Amino acid sequence: SGPARGLRVYQTRRQTLAPRILRSRCSNRFGSAMNNPVPAPPASLPDDVQRALDEDVGSGDVTASLIPAGATARGRVIVREPAVVCGVPWFDAVFASLDGGIAVGWAIAAGDSVAADTIVCELAGPARAMLTGERAALNFLQTLSGTATTTRAYAAAVAGTACRVLDTRKTVPGLRDAQKYATSVGGAVNHRHGLWDAILIKENHLMAAGGIAPAVAAARRLHPDLRIEVEVENLAETQAALEACADILLLDNFTIEELREAVRLAEPSASVLEASGDITLETLPAVAATGVDFVSIGALTKHVRAIDYSMRFDIN
Repeated sequence: SGPARGLRVYQTRRQTLAPRILRSRCSNRFGSAMNNPVPAPPASLPDDVQRALDEDVGSGDVTASLIPAGATARGRVIVREPAVVCGVPWFDAVFASLDGGIAVGWAIAAGDSVAADTIVCELAGPARAMLTGERAALNFLQTLSGTATTTRAYAAAVAGTACRVLDTRKTVPGLRDAQKYATSVGGAVNHRHGLWDAILIKENHLMAAGGIAPAVAAARRLHPDLRIEVEVENLAETQAALEACADILLLDNFTIEELREAVRLAEPSASVLEASGDITLETLPAVAATGVDFVSIGALTKHVRAIDYSMRFDIN
């Protein structure tokens, strides 16, 4: 890789990704920033919380009615394994939605890496509401912390390279905004959010459109403001996508040697290279070392393993 590859600058969603070589006529855009470890919570957060409470509380918490109406409680949340803490705004919003008298005090900041058996927060307020919100609040915390913790491990595996980890659309239904928030906290870059904010031309699209060149030309004509990504499966398709000036090439299941050759072919262009396909923590460093710009990892959000948290109460 020559000095031109150092031109990569990862910026915000509405800004551009600086091309390898500025003389290229190819447009070169990518999504949201990778240098904001704790982004603002998404606008969908209240809806996430309302859905969670609707499905859990339903017509009312019949078990909480066993607690005297005026009883108060204190509680603490303990993480039982090493984790990257994520989901704080959702946790807080659950209790705020149930009773404004519940106070939550955090001992850590969102995005912090914590050791097992750390007390991450303490709560105090009406006992009934605290018991009612316990499960929904912990569900958000454990799921989003799981996503952020996994992502942090993948991001660490490319440290020291120009490569960055991308998330995907392989998210838990209804929690895409929340999980993409969590991958950002973990250190990944958000890929396209959905089918509306970027074009990804895959094998079936290419067959219907008549090939790479006509597909890219049609996409550019119909959606000139969107970035255009083309999935390629071999070096011949890589060359065709480069000649069509696709903004991003998704290199699907390439070998290490093929990735290196794709990087060499792309040097004179401004096209960004994204590797994908069964890339694990063990294989990721070698993929990043080939010189690709990004590696997309579906496992960040698809293979979610919740972090073990527990909440302990003292009821007055």
